[in-house]
Amino acid sequence: MLPSHYRILEITLVLITAICKFIFMEWLEWRLQYVVVVVVFWTLYVILRRYTQPDVFKEWGFRTDNFRDAFKTLFPIGVLLALTCFVLGWFNDSIIITWHFIPIVMIYPLWGVIQHFLLISLTTGNLKRLQGNSARPHLAVFVSALLFAAVHYPWWWLVLATFILAIIYGYVFLKTPNLYALGLFHGWLGAICFFTLVGRDPYLEALNSIL
Repeated sequence: MLPSHYRILEITLVLITAICKFIFMEWLEWRLQYVVVVVVFWTLYVILRRYTQPDVFKEWGFRTDNFRDAFKTLFPIGVLLALTCFVLGWFNDSIIITWHFIPIVMIYPLWGVIQHFLLISLTTGNLKRLQGNSARPHLAVFVSALLFAAVHYPWWWLVLATFILAIIYGYVFLKTPNLYALGLFHGWLGAICFFTLVGRDPYLEALNSIL
């Protein structure tokens, strides 16, 4: 069992990571550099924790035994939201048709796994365990959803959408903890949302940040 102060430390590191997003991605526009540093740092952390606590992967949701159950729960929600993005994008004339969608829809799920590891596994999971096993999970899910929505500021469509999604993801994770299913759906929906509803090309944004 992980001591409470370690869980608080993990939540604090997630908050620092979120704050750095605004500094490096929004202010300095070092989008790709920020993503690379975050991926490297948290990958090393995962490896270290996996070495010192082998069973932590099951708690975090790095598992395949319940992937089908999580996928079946998320599938109808994902289809409905994807269709909604296309319909709204059509009416707003914000749909971008480009081959850039292909690499983004392939890569973004990996970033989705990282995001859900930080904001669902470490935040929702740790808050729930700090409350105690007998406590209701609503506060943990709500706080994590607020943080998840906040990191998507200043795009208000994304703020609202990710807040609602984070609540759904939080309850799904607590019932069926599987990061792969969450990351896959978040990555697909994120890519679709960017190229339809938001009208942004993250491929060009990442490329421009390193030129």
